[in-house]
Amino acid sequence: MIGKILIFFFLLSFNTLNAEIKDQIILNLKNTNNLSFNFKQQIDEKIESGYCIIKYPKKIFCSYSSLNNKKIVSNGTSLVIKNDNINQYYLYPLNRTPLEFILDKDYLIQKIINSKSKILNNRYLVFTIKNESHEINIFFDKKTLYLTGWQTEDIYQNLVITFISNIKINQKISNSIFQLPSRK
Repeated sequence: MIGKILIFFFLLSFNTLNAEIKDQIILNLKNTNNLSFNFKQQIDEKIESGYCIIKYPKKIFCSYSSLNNKKIVSNGTSLVIKNDNINQYYLYPLNRTPLEFILDKDYLIQKIINSKSKILNNRYLVFTIKNESHEINIFFDKKTLYLTGWQTEDIYQNLVITFISNIKINQKISNSIFQLPSRK
C-alpha cells in the first residue's frame, strides 16, 4: 500500500513539474515579439546554414550562408524563396507551408497547452503538433525552455530539420526586411 502511495505522489509531482515547465515555455513564447538567430537546416542529406529573424505573427526573414545567396521572406501571408545568383524566385501562399504554424505563436501556445512533451537526447523537450496537412515537432531547450528548432516536411515531402542557436529575443528590427523581394 505504501508503495502505491509513493508511486501516486511521484506521478503527481512529475505532472506538476511537467505543468510548471509547460507554463514557463508558454510564458517565454507570450513574452517573445521577435527573435533572431543562426540556424542549421538539414533537408534530407543537404545541410545549409544562415541567419533568420522571426517577428510574430507570421513574419520571417532568412539569409542563407551559401554560394547561391538564397533568401526566404514572409510578409505574413506569402512566402518567397529567392536565389539571387541564378535568378530563381518562388512564391507560395504561407498557409500552404508548415511555417504558417511555426510563425504563429498563439497557435503554438494553444497546441502546447493541449499536448504532452517528450524528452529527446536528455537535452530537448519536443511537442508534436498535428493538423490535417502537417505534422511538426517543435524543440525547446530543456534548461532554458526557449525554442531551439523544429522538424517538418517541405512542400516536396522532404524531411526538414532546423536547429537554431545564438538566439536574441525582442531586438529592435525594421519591418522593411519582411517586404517581399521583387522578381528582378
